[in-house]
Amino acid sequence: MKLFFIVLILMLPLTEAFTQEVSAGDLLLNAEESSAESKSEVDAVSSATAVFIEPAIEYIREFNEDRNLLQRIGIALAIIAGQVLLIWLIWFLFKRLEKKLEHSGSEKIKPLIIKKFKLLSTKQIIRLIEYFLRLFKYLITAIQFFLTVPIVFSLFSATSNLASVIFGYILNPIKNIAIGIVDYIPNLFYIFVIIFVARYALKGLKFFAVQIEKGKLKIPGFYTEWAAPTHKILQVLIWAFTVAVVYPYLPGSDSGAFRGVSVFVGIIFSLGSSSAIGNLVAGLVITYMRPFKIGDRVKIKDIIGFVVEKNLMVIRLKTHKNEYVTFPNLLILGSNIINYNTSSDEDEEGLIIFAEVTFGYSTPWQTIHDILINAALKTEHVQKNPKPFVLQTKLDDFYACYQINCYTKEVGKVPRIYTILYENIQDGFRESGLDLTSSHYRIITTNNK
Repeated sequence: MKLFFIVLILMLPLTEAFTQEVSAGDLLLNAEESSAESKSEVDAVSSATAVFIEPAIEYIREFNEDRNLLQRIGIALAIIAGQVLLIWLIWFLFKRLEKKLEHSGSEKIKPLIIKKFKLLSTKQIIRLIEYFLRLFKYLITAIQFFLTVPIVFSLFSATSNLASVIFGYILNPIKNIAIGIVDYIPNLFYIFVIIFVARYALKGLKFFAVQIEKGKLKIPGFYTEWAAPTHKILQVLIWAFTVAVVYPYLPGSDSGAFRGVSVFVGIIFSLGSSSAIGNLVAGLVITYMRPFKIGDRVKIKDIIGFVVEKNLMVIRLKTHKNEYVTFPNLLILGSNIINYNTSSDEDEEGLIIFAEVTFGYSTPWQTIHDILINAALKTEHVQKNPKPFVLQTKLDDFYACYQINCYTKEVGKVPRIYTILYENIQDGFRESGLDLTSSHYRIITTNNK
């Protein structure tokens, strides 16, 4: 069916040429006289046609001068038959190649893997090759068609001028593309040099950033945790500067359509990314404020957890219950942040954890203090030095409020430390024969009638 369709298409120019040949009659002489003028117009349209195609067309015209109409029709039919046979042979070879690829391709073709990441499976690669083979087959068929039509037209005087025009339609775009590529080579060298310099500038910048981050290179007033974000910022700035320098050398950069698309993309980006830009700027501010780092135990908006991710857009916390909470940087910038790890640095005494109990006035406060301090000293991960201490925070009508304070540097184990501390406090009061339950009094009035 496909072959019949191709034959039908190739027969169309012969039918058109024969019709014009028969109907030309008395107008044949006028057509021959005007051929020189038409030819000059075609030459003005395509210089490549005049150089490469016109000699072939002239040769065919000279060859046709001694041939009658039937002979020329026979030659045209022979050309069409040869092209049909050639197309059938090409399609047959491509079909055999596709079948062979389908049967043995899975054994010979390996999946495309880059750095342990599987980009394309064997089946996907085979489908991609089949797609390009099919595309190449259609391209060859189209080229044969566009070559056959002008040759058939050139066999008849009434349509001989159309051959040059059709060849011009084919060769003009190819010629313009080739000339454009040749003219663009100097700009291509400019772009290559600019990208080469930018790439090695980024490599040098990355080297210094890694050295600062590892502590091998120290700059006064510049913290190690600033190295990675500063490297990213400078990387974006260098690429933006590179794009700005390369832009004038891009093909079509001075056209109105190219500028219109650039303005449109800029407007869409500015309208759709206002909150994203805000988070990005807030992320930069938070980075240089240094309120916390990865692994710190912090409190943000009544959420306590460990910082597991910090980037230019969001902060993620992992709570003690293994819950992940995400905060946009813009929200964090306007919130209070409590960092528990800053109290556990080497030059600090440690984080103070505390617990409160209430007890009646019948028991001396010295006894309560001793029980609470001993309970704190028995607690695991509580430092012996500085020594735990007790604060009396409240004197109520029926009891006093005692607060035990102790130091620890194991910030990640705070919930566990509190649990052990509460257990030791209960054991301490039980061993002393004291009941932690405080007396409460309530006055109830009744109306007696």
